[in-house]
This record gives sequence, C-alpha cells and structure tokens, in this order.
Amino acid sequence: MTLFQNAAVIITGAGSGIGRQLTIQAAAQGAFVLATDINEASLAETKALSSGKVTTAHLDVADAAAITAFAAHTLPTLANRKLILVNNAGVALGSGPLATTDLADFEWLMNINLWGVVRMTKAFLPYMLERNEGHIVNLSSVFGLAGVIHQSAYCTAKFGVRGFSDVLRMELLNTAIGITCVHPGGIKTNIAVNARVGKGSAVTEAIRNQSAMSFEKAARTTADEAARQIWKGIGQNKARILIGADARLIDRLTRLFPTAYVKMMYRRIETTFSTEG
Repeated sequence: MTLFQNAAVIITGAGSGIGRQLTIQAAAQGAFVLATDINEASLAETKALSSGKVTTAHLDVADAAAITAFAAHTLPTLANRKLILVNNAGVALGSGPLATTDLADFEWLMNINLWGVVRMTKAFLPYMLERNEGHIVNLSSVFGLAGVIHQSAYCTAKFGVRGFSDVLRMELLNTAIGITCVHPGGIKTNIAVNARVGKGSAVTEAIRNQSAMSFEKAARTTADEAARQIWKGIGQNKARILIGADARLIDRLTRLFPTAYVKMMYRRIETTFSTEG
C-alpha cells in the first residue's frame, strides 16, 4: 500500500482498542510500527497479535519528560522514513456534573487526552518539517463535536484536540504534511469499563459499570472496522473522519442546530436513562 511505503508509524495507546487494531493493520501492510502504551502487558499482547515490524515502548503521554526522552531516542531510528504519528492514547472519567468534579481528576484527563497530543506533536513535527513529509492523526471523538452532560473534562479535551488539529492544518497548508482529526462514535473498546471514578463524585463503581454496559449495547462499530476506516481516510488525506452512524448523526445535528442541539440531546439522554432506570 502506498500509504505505508517507506513509512514509520508511531501509535500511542496501542495496547488495546483502536490503537491495537491500527498497529496490527499497519504492520500487516508493511509499515515499521513503533507501538507505545503505559500498559506493558497489553502492549506485549498487541505485538504478539501483529505480523511484520512492530517495536514496542513504554510511554506515558501525561509525562512531558518521558515524551522528550522518547523522541530523543526514537528520531535517530526513523532512518529517514516518512513519519505517520497517530495520537490515539486516551482515558475517560466518570465524574458527574462540573460542580462536583474534582479539579485533580479534570487535570489528569486533560494531561493525557489533550496535552499528550500537543506534546507528541511538538516532539515530532520538526522531523516532518525538515523532510516536508508526513502525517499527524489526532483522535478526537463525537464528544469533540457536541457537548454532553456530565462529560465536562472529556468534551473539553476532545474539543481541544479538534481545534488543535484545525490550527495545525492551517499552519501546514502549504506543506506536504497531512493533518487528520478522527471523531469515533460508539466503538466496542474498554474505555468506558476502564473509566476513572472521580473523587467526591456521585458516580459510583456500580453506576460506572451500568454506564459501561449501556455503552457496550449502543456501540455499533468494532475497533477493527474503526481502524480500517481510519487508515483508508488517511490514505485519502481526509481532514476529518467520522466513524459510525452515530458520529455522522451528531455531526449533522450540530451543524444544523449549533445551539439548539443542547436541549435536543439533553431530552434524548434524559429519556434514555429514565427508561433504563
């Protein structure tokens, strides 16, 4: 595949979900893949499931010093290959309303979901600029298209990723460096199951687990299919990739009703949860 010809692919959050499938598919197509994650056991599973050239590295994208050290070690190994950087690592937080959300939990999520994207991009963009070649892929969410009740931290981060991607695209308009922002809808991954329960939150482990079960029922797209759509979109140099019918619906809703969608979605969410309860 032309996309992966002489390509090095760096993927954060490659230990599970979409990151794992992106790794498997890129390696199968002949790319040199550097898969990173904070969970070394999960990362080892990804490598075992992959064919081709996959190197793994422990990396906490919330740690600025770790990213600097990782880039310093990695850049000399790229062997002048075209670099595709996939900022995929992300976490979720069950915290309830902003009024009861602990700021430390809010900062924890922002440091991974937004600052991780910014720092990784800053670390590897100079290499791309020097070559005038490459691609940066940032994973946002449908929560980067619409604000959703009780998701203040997650929406803030994912809207930030979307805005950051738009700025990059404008700044790099006259270069051969592509920028793609991905907005997945409900994907069958463990992000909801692994969501942190915030300090002082009314959200309990039981509520978190119930929400995860509801998410699992609503999620229509597998991580494998999501990864296929992402690689296809990158190959076509798409600026934005919407994954799933729910993502396309929310995108349409927010375009048609940029302010009224808030009440419309609130009523739908309220009805859904009252029915489940």
